[in-house]
Amino acid sequence: MLKVGDKLPSGSLQEFIEVEGNGCAIGPNSFDVEKTAAGKTIALFALPGAYTPTCSAKHVPGFVEKADALRAAGVDEIWCVSVNDAFVMGAWGREQKTTGKVRMMADGSAAFTQATGLTLDLTARGMGLRSNRYSALVVDGTVKTLNVEGPGKFEVSDADTMLKQAAALKA
Repeated sequence: MLKVGDKLPSGSLQEFIEVEGNGCAIGPNSFDVEKTAAGKTIALFALPGAYTPTCSAKHVPGFVEKADALRAAGVDEIWCVSVNDAFVMGAWGREQKTTGKVRMMADGSAAFTQATGLTLDLTARGMGLRSNRYSALVVDGTVKTLNVEGPGKFEVSDADTMLKQAAALKA
């Protein structure tokens, strides 16, 4: 299981790009995790699924609201990772108004999530293998803080906790 001091798992995540530019085409684009994280401080948060109640009402909105404060605390990018396809993550991002604030990173096959060891089996609820709810502060690809939620909880992976950790790391 992913822990503080580990490098993020290798592989790729997909992001739905709305506007062509910077070498990206409109639509789903694949990004190598190692290359994309290199030299950056990233506030990464993962959640069970797009459009699910806690994720839509609390988790994503908190990071959107705190995006400027996180950047002021030294965070270069904010990534939301979920086991959904890039089309779903793109649509959800539009609805949540994440543009320019949170990168909605799709892990459609759950390969990244499985590599972290932070999986959540929701097969009995018709959702298959998903990501556990967690957040991590990642510096140059290395996990500096990791906040994993207990089953059904939303207490430690929120934007306020991440902001405190980013500010402490910057100090």
